[in-house]
Amino acid sequence: MYIAASRSPDLTTTDPRALPRRVPANVVALGVVSLVTDVSSEMVTAVLPLYLVLGLGLNPLQFGLLDGLYTGATAVVRVLGGHLADRWGRLKAVAGFGYGLSAVCKLGLLAAGSSVAAIGVVLAADRTGKGLRTGPRDALISLSSDPAALGRSFGVHRALDTVGALLGPVAAMGVLAVSLGSYPSVFVTSFCVAAVGVLLLVLFVRDRPGAVDRVAVSSRAALDLLRRRDFRRVTLWAAALGLVTVGDAFLYLVLQRRWDVPVAYFPLLPLGTAAVYLLLAVPVGRLADRVGRWPVFLGGHAALGVALVVVCGPTAGPGLAVLALALHGVFYAATDGVLMAAAGPMVPPELRSTGFAVVQTGQAVARMSSSILFGLAWTLWGLRPAVFAAAGLLAVVVLAAAVARPVRP
Repeated sequence: MYIAASRSPDLTTTDPRALPRRVPANVVALGVVSLVTDVSSEMVTAVLPLYLVLGLGLNPLQFGLLDGLYTGATAVVRVLGGHLADRWGRLKAVAGFGYGLSAVCKLGLLAAGSSVAAIGVVLAADRTGKGLRTGPRDALISLSSDPAALGRSFGVHRALDTVGALLGPVAAMGVLAVSLGSYPSVFVTSFCVAAVGVLLLVLFVRDRPGAVDRVAVSSRAALDLLRRRDFRRVTLWAAALGLVTVGDAFLYLVLQRRWDVPVAYFPLLPLGTAAVYLLLAVPVGRLADRVGRWPVFLGGHAALGVALVVVCGPTAGPGLAVLALALHGVFYAATDGVLMAAAGPMVPPELRSTGFAVVQTGQAVARMSSSILFGLAWTLWGLRPAVFAAAGLLAVVVLAAAVARPVRP
């Protein structure tokens, strides 16, 4: 791993041989905040699919609607949060508000009880907080880093974030074991951990108001981003790929059904994904900086397609389940931060938060639609036909995106 530098990098460097050997301190601080916050989020995420499907008896279509809401609720506020952060020049403040809102929503799950409608409202509010914070947070990472090393910086941040994804399910299982299966205990513990994350943001993350020209940032300037051909093409292709991407919760439910994973061990399934993501986030980010971010991004989607074929292949065994989770981890390592690294150079610094929010909004809307459509396909056709149809569509879009090449070397 890399050690943080106490000084800001030279943001004009583009020669990989001249890159600083250390990742900026602000990137590491943001990574630690994400680590703690992800422990909180994954505590809830790890138990929620099982609680909704087995506890409340939702069918795949109903779960798809809630999962789509959970994924797509961010789309409503991503661009707004990103634009306000750019316009006010207060990236840290907007991100902090988003982190705080998500923390409070963990307590909201206590009040929701077993009401599906109330749970949907709380999940929407929680994702609203995520939508507000994601653009400004990624803009802070980008503005704190050397342009030629964006893949590495995002890789380090995502690696730290993934440590939280590893610890969250384990913490959830520990709380459930100690509390004799009490979901409210998980929600309260999750809130306390999230509050620590907000405190770390306030104390250790440094804003970069000097990187934002408040006078130049206007609503018209934000809309003009989509008139940039390269940025528009990346946004549209990222959304197209999101539309044929099967959500995490569905993949874990498919694994649970095919391999009859005991209920008590279901929260551990995301650990396989997170462990591979943690190992590969930094090296894959560096690889993207060297060989091209778009090919690596598409390679990650190809790995997801193979994982879908593996989980519904003619044979089933523990080795194949491990392989599917490993491929899922490769998918995240090659797509999450790599897409932001690819889009970053296309957006001027004063609109960096807005630009990232636009790309992420396209993905969020597409993945919301994907969850609903996949849930419908599972309900109407059955498990295996739905999975194979998704894998086939994903392969077609990946090939088309490879031919289009919206990001040039």
